[in-house]
Amino acid sequence: MITPKEHFHGSDLEKIEAVYGIKKEDITSFSANVNPLGISPKLRTSLTEQIDAITGYPDREYTSLRSSIANYIKADKKHVLVGNGSTELISILVQLTAPKKAMIISPTYSEYEREISLAGGSCSYYALTESSLFQLDTKAFLKELTEEFDLLVICNPNNPTSSYISSQDLDKIFTICETKGILCMVDETYVEFAEDMEMITAIPLIEKHKNVVVLRGISKFFAAPGLRLGYAVCSDENLIHAVNARKNPWTINTLAAIAGEIMFSDTEYIMATKELMRTERNRICKQLSDCSNVKVYPPAANFVLVKILKEGITAANLFDAAIRKGLMIRDCSTFPGLDDTYFRFCFMSPEKNTELLELLFEFIREL
Repeated sequence: MITPKEHFHGSDLEKIEAVYGIKKEDITSFSANVNPLGISPKLRTSLTEQIDAITGYPDREYTSLRSSIANYIKADKKHVLVGNGSTELISILVQLTAPKKAMIISPTYSEYEREISLAGGSCSYYALTESSLFQLDTKAFLKELTEEFDLLVICNPNNPTSSYISSQDLDKIFTICETKGILCMVDETYVEFAEDMEMITAIPLIEKHKNVVVLRGISKFFAAPGLRLGYAVCSDENLIHAVNARKNPWTINTLAAIAGEIMFSDTEYIMATKELMRTERNRICKQLSDCSNVKVYPPAANFVLVKILKEGITAANLFDAAIRKGLMIRDCSTFPGLDDTYFRFCFMSPEKNTELLELLFEFIREL
């Protein structure tokens, strides 16, 4: 039986095997937030034909890969940086800029604070509140951006709340930060899942604001976390040069670079993913909203944050019930500002989504 202090990340399938005796192959992870369609069909059929590429070193500049990314995101190639996952780029950016004090909008991904702390900096948090459905009050937030901060970190859409800041409001935030000498780091890991991505993404704003770095990767939307490919977009050429000078050469292997080029051009797969997310997000949220024992917060990404309203039931209880059926959700009580009534799950196949919803509703009724 899981204890209240045990929590599992979406990649902790081996730990779950040990605790529950369930083979990891039999677990559907609603916690990992990975595209349920799996890898791009175009990639699956094409990558093996490129196997001989590993006999040579990758292009140090990753020219072809950066061109593919630039075409995909509609940006200038010279503004595109690539790295061994967005995690490497976050780490290098923090090391280079060495922020003394960072502002982080929370609750959110814990890796930001870890990197800032390792670089000798400290963090302050601006808390999104349940009363505002975890949506940012931009006007109030702008008043908190003082000269004491030299870095602002935004996850947009945010994990775990699945809320977002519009690009219109981001423009206001970036402008204020620019006047105060604050670098803005925007993690857009989940933005491609959003139905109105063009209303959220900060990439069109980088030409206007040199103090902005936008980060993305292929782990979630393209279901390829094992390839370790991430990229950043920034119009500050001095910062780009400094990051490239700091990186080790060839941090992206040849096959990962080729895979990126293939994935970014698979428009059929991209559109199929967006349509699946749109229909399942709407269907699931409608069913959750009809249940009086839970509260659902409007999601922009491929996952949803839910609060249990029935007294005596915790997210740990629900996790335990679900994992015994081979369904893994995320207990969100470890996120600052969230208690043991919050859980998160991503949208999988319609069949698996229905299976999870049925278990959730049955569990809440039975206890």
